[in-house]
Amino acid sequence: RPAPTPPLSCSQLSEPQRRDSKPPREHAEVRSEMSRKRTLEPAGLLEQVPERKRCCWGILTSQGSWADRSPLHEAASQGRLLALRTLLAQGYHANILTIDHVTPLHEACLSGHTACVRTLINEGANVNAATIDGITPLYNCCTSGSIGCIELLLKNGAQTHIQHAHFPSALHEACKRGNSQCVESLLSHGANPDCQLPLLGSPLYVSCLHKQLACSRVLLHRGADVNSGRERDTPLHAAASQDSADQVSLLLQYGADVNCKDSRGQRPVEMAPPGGKAHCLLTAFEGSPQTLSQLCRLRIRKLLGWSRLELLPSLPLPPLLTIYMQNI
Repeated sequence: RPAPTPPLSCSQLSEPQRRDSKPPREHAEVRSEMSRKRTLEPAGLLEQVPERKRCCWGILTSQGSWADRSPLHEAASQGRLLALRTLLAQGYHANILTIDHVTPLHEACLSGHTACVRTLINEGANVNAATIDGITPLYNCCTSGSIGCIELLLKNGAQTHIQHAHFPSALHEACKRGNSQCVESLLSHGANPDCQLPLLGSPLYVSCLHKQLACSRVLLHRGADVNSGRERDTPLHAAASQDSADQVSLLLQYGADVNCKDSRGQRPVEMAPPGGKAHCLLTAFEGSPQTLSQLCRLRIRKLLGWSRLELLPSLPLPPLLTIYMQNI
């Protein structure tokens, strides 16, 4: 007859569960593996990334891109100035990079945090740092429309021209988003209003394509070529195709060529929706040519070029004539 089994204590009751589970060493290995997977899978973090950043930096939200974002990046992105200064004082470098070469200054500019931008620049942040896609802090300022951040960058040596023909242009981005103050600031610091990009064309073409009238007005006033578009398409073609009567009227005032043909052999009036405001405006303009004084003014402005229009007041001309030449 087998001996009776002695009763189990409370601590012994839980012992079978511990024997069925994995040894402590295997527990540690499992926890380490789970931690590593969480680091490599930024899905939770991506949900917290603002939609503006997803559309601007498409590649930056790909698998694993946000895994190496430092606390300094987060503080700059969220505008937490005290935390930013504390991290810098603790030894974080102002130019710390992610795997996509995003710096804290990129983050601060994209969110429009002027105080954070100033602090990072004072700590030696590179104002011309470019990501693997050619995105610069100045480009991000034009995305957010922060004129304060733009002025800070330009005063500290930010370059207005692009380093490569396939890199994004800050001026094109400002025109696309309708940030006319950013356009004005860039042009006043030497940006080329006729800068061409292979896929986008000229800034004026981008502005007309996205119906940004204020940006078009700034560009033309600063001497942008009214007929410079994308390949054979002119800004007038873009404005007519969008049925933007205000854009069409502005371009005609600055001497846009109504007879210029695009790559398909079409004139701007043929691009406009039939019966639309732009179509009616172009049809009426073809029957009423510009005055001789207007043609002379446009010709002189074109000969001077955008880089010398600011010199008009210094010429020995009557004040009324100078004003007439400057304003259309």
